[in-house]
Amino acid sequence: MTAAARPHDHDITVGPDAIDFMGHVNNAHYLSWVQEAVLAHWRKIAPPEAVAQHLWVALKHEITYRRPAFLDDQVIATVILEKVQGARAFYETVIKRGEDVLAEVKSSWCCIDAETLRPARLASEVVARFFPVEKV
Repeated sequence: MTAAARPHDHDITVGPDAIDFMGHVNNAHYLSWVQEAVLAHWRKIAPPEAVAQHLWVALKHEITYRRPAFLDDQVIATVILEKVQGARAFYETVIKRGEDVLAEVKSSWCCIDAETLRPARLASEVVARFFPVEKV
């Protein structure tokens, strides 16, 4: 798919469990936020039967940290589905606090059949929900 996907915003409040010995969010928590945001995006747009039949596993994350996040920060992870190829989905996620970019993440995911736990292609009508056609 090459059409533009709508961004999905996922709100995050930084809790004390995310803070490391340096007083800011531990880097590993950024990846959990990406996973939460990508899965929330999937559940929001995919039909319930597709959500029930498919699981997602991360294959690769490439993350660039820009600024730290701190306790009680209100953070937004904005995910954009770039494309779907076969059983793989490619996302870009930008994590921000206000206008400050905290991290940028490129990730790839594999769709898994919930019953067989084998890679599974999504039906074209499911993929199409993520890439709406703009009316001119």
